[in-house]
Amino acid sequence: MSMSDARGARERLVVIGGDAAGMSAASQARRLRGPDELEIVAFERGHFTSFSACGIPYWVGGDVPERDRLIARTAEEHRARDIDLRMRTEVTELDPGRGRVRARDLDTGAESWTSYDKLVIATGARPIRPRLPGVDAPGVHGVQTLDDGQALLDTLARTRGRRAVVVGAGYIGVEMAEALINRGYRVTVVNRGREPMATLDPDMGRLVHRAMEGMGITMVNDAEVTELLTGDDGRVRAVVTADAEYPADVVVLGIGVRPETSLARAAGLPLGEHSGLLTDRSMRVRGHENIWAGGDCVEVLDLVSGQQRHIPLGTHANKHGQIIGANVGGDYATFPGVVGTAVSKVCDLEIARTGLREKDAHRVGLRFEKVTIESTSRAGYYPNASAMTVKMLAELRTGRLLGVQIVGREGAGKRVDIAAVALTAGMTVEQMTALDLGYAPPFSPVWDPVLVAARKAASKIRAGS
Repeated sequence: MSMSDARGARERLVVIGGDAAGMSAASQARRLRGPDELEIVAFERGHFTSFSACGIPYWVGGDVPERDRLIARTAEEHRARDIDLRMRTEVTELDPGRGRVRARDLDTGAESWTSYDKLVIATGARPIRPRLPGVDAPGVHGVQTLDDGQALLDTLARTRGRRAVVVGAGYIGVEMAEALINRGYRVTVVNRGREPMATLDPDMGRLVHRAMEGMGITMVNDAEVTELLTGDDGRVRAVVTADAEYPADVVVLGIGVRPETSLARAAGLPLGEHSGLLTDRSMRVRGHENIWAGGDCVEVLDLVSGQQRHIPLGTHANKHGQIIGANVGGDYATFPGVVGTAVSKVCDLEIARTGLREKDAHRVGLRFEKVTIESTSRAGYYPNASAMTVKMLAELRTGRLLGVQIVGREGAGKRVDIAAVALTAGMTVEQMTALDLGYAPPFSPVWDPVLVAARKAASKIRAGS
């Protein structure tokens, strides 16, 4: 007798994780199946649900005035839709063989098992926190949750000094550097890579480096942090590398994240080389008929390289949740994959990328041509036209677009979407030159910068054929 038989006709869906993927899945399943057909129980170990982690740097920096603007839907709103959302409750064990999970109430310590007919794993990702002396000292902060953001704001409010060190120069690192600049801090970014933004090729990262220094941010590249020094009060006072010591009244860790899959690993669920859960196109965990997974805890197919990647972004998480909810609810949907599009900014500098970097293409054995062009966001004669650099990779002989990176000022970043669509469609750079894009002097030169790069790449491909 199945669990649903034991409860009558009603099935139980259990969701682990109350943010983008988990609650999107729960909400979509509820739209398709009412409470009389499907019971939904969701566990969230934090204080908040359905919040925008991507918005935390802008809240810390003051662009978003209050925390609650980052919450898309409260726990009460979910419960009003007959979703039994249990906050401050952490799932500690999965038992796929018996179809149940064990959870602990973090406030009371009480533990209990909950059975399921269908399970959604949306455990997200955890920040990389290096094992260094002093890393747990007061004044050292990660920024993954709203609680983290509030703790950092509390530190900034009571710290007299105005020196901040950001460790790491990826998306979170550069966005937090901007947030701290906006708060009036003198900011040093310590980065172990050759240039900031390792998701770009180093030649494009160098443009970001120069721009950040022009904003008054001190960039320290090729530097590995060895320890964090504390003062007599126990608070952090400096970040140390092999070559130097950087005074700090506050330290922000922006080193990146890893999939949070310890529960899945302990339960014997299939993980990929990046430690993310492996799913089929319906987001069902491979080899498990009644378990789905989505969001930052899964690996996804890269449509350009054909390989699995871990790309933790809210856009993907929400799509995963919608697809999982549709399948759990009796409908049908699939997630075909991604091309790796991302956009960010530091102050007025916009940074965007999609597809493969040079080293990504080399890794999968693709041969390519590359071009880099300088252009402007608007017609050169129109007021406030700003410079931008576009780099494009195209496959040798076929001319298939492989990747685009853009660094520039206002109007640069979202141009990457043209390339993202072209990559998804499998277009060649020659085909891209015929795209009928919108033009008027306030928006673009006659030839959009992305198409200028495509023309140059197509010419190079033809010359080499």
